[in-house]
Amino acid sequence: MTAANFELHFNKGCGNRSYNRAKEIPLNNTAAENNQAIASKLSNNLARLLREFSRDFDRRICEGLAARGYTDIRPSHSTVFANLGMGDVRVTELARRSQVTQQAMGKILKELERLDYVKRDIDGADKRAKEIRLTERGMALAQDSLEVVSQTHDYYANKIGATQLQGLEQSLRSAVQQLKLHNLPATWADL
Repeated sequence: MTAANFELHFNKGCGNRSYNRAKEIPLNNTAAENNQAIASKLSNNLARLLREFSRDFDRRICEGLAARGYTDIRPSHSTVFANLGMGDVRVTELARRSQVTQQAMGKILKELERLDYVKRDIDGADKRAKEIRLTERGMALAQDSLEVVSQTHDYYANKIGATQLQGLEQSLRSAVQQLKLHNLPATWADL
């Protein structure tokens, strides 16, 4: 696809909005310059920044947990712990909060159950459903995770400043509420 065709395609697909950044790319340069400009615009955006920050955060958490002896915890496990909380929750609710399929969540849960971090029990209210709860080892992991998250937060505060970090978190929390994103458990949305 040439740069001109990309702009035409991009404008047809997304161009009905009042804000169109594709028009900012000058398309009268060489093909290599146009490709570089397009790649830069597609890769240097809010979503990419959030992903990079998230990946760094997850890496620091996994390294901190490994240093505490949790060498079997992987970043993919965070989808369970970040959405489970301390009470029982059904697999379907956990998958919805995590934005993964029930099959994918089941695979992660099976591994965490084998590692003795969670236990799946029959739901007392609906025998067809399974409830997930933390085991004693899972509770210890959760406690250690809170401490590692606090240390990671302190690291970021030292690097970028506590006020800037707090402002970033408040801005993101506000955006989540204004956009009515519903993937956080209700009790966590107001933290």
